Amino acid sequence: MCPLQLLLAQDLAPRAYIIAPVHSNAVTLTYSFLTGDIVFDNTLPIENADGRINISTLSLYHTLNCFGRSANVTVSLPFAIGNFQATVVGTPTQAYRSGLLPGALRFSVNLKGGPAMSVKEFLSWKQKTIIGASLKVLPPTGQYDPTRLINPGTNRWAFKPELGLSRRWGQWVVDTYGAVWFFSTNSDFFSRNQYSPGTNTQSQSPITAFEGHLSYDFKKGGLRSWISLDGNFWYGGRTSVNGVENPASLLANSRVGATVSVPVSKHQSVKFSYSYGAIARYGGNFQNVSVGWQYSWLGRPN
Repeated sequence: MCPLQLLLAQDLAPRAYIIAPVHSNAVTLTYSFLTGDIVFDNTLPIENADGRINISTLSLYHTLNCFGRSANVTVSLPFAIGNFQATVVGTPTQAYRSGLLPGALRFSVNLKGGPAMSVKEFLSWKQKTIIGASLKVLPPTGQYDPTRLINPGTNRWAFKPELGLSRRWGQWVVDTYGAVWFFSTNSDFFSRNQYSPGTNTQSQSPITAFEGHLSYDFKKGGLRSWISLDGNFWYGGRTSVNGVENPASLLANSRVGATVSVPVSKHQSVKFSYSYGAIARYGGNFQNVSVGWQYSWLGRPN
């Protein structure tokens, strides 16, 4: 179990299926700080484990017309710095890790209630019910050393197909998403070291993830800010090493939090979010504080 890798299922992304005009673009810089306990399998000789993780992420976003439906592509590149400490077999132990996490590519398309629109059409459009679908892909990128248990990279593929629903009532918006994470096998897991001189393989069963958000719009001077209450739950993800499953690695965790988005100009906005582990049966029980800056514009290259 790697604390950095277990951040995958913990998405809290309000308004992920909200529509923007075709050829909308955005660049986002996000900084997240996570701190808290790490819950290991109680059969391992590890006690009092905790960590502090700093993650900086650069994301690029672009909307397009997909057979008459509104669609978008997002590419993200995160970098992490983490400090971990625990008592291992009665000995205080510390670990420092830094490096690239797996990059992410997400494609999303609106299936109902979200036609591809120009700016003029978008200004007269009113949201009611939107149903969308997306696919998020994480390739086996990021820094990875098979001799270490904790790594920024994962040395495997991850895929997250998702269905989302967004419904607006006046200034209120309700979002719900359901997704499943699928993982390929890590063929070089915690190998060739003093604890395991051979080569190990690790596999992980799918993780089912659910998300819900209730948000409210505030309008002032032609600019719109909003606040959201966020929550999620994910289940599954038992891991197996060399074909032997660890039943204690079952994930049945939940996070709750809030997000605030505030525009500061026509093209710029800042977003603040906070969440904490409401339920943490296994994995990282982290508090997460994030701040993001976004610059957006309309148009496409000539």
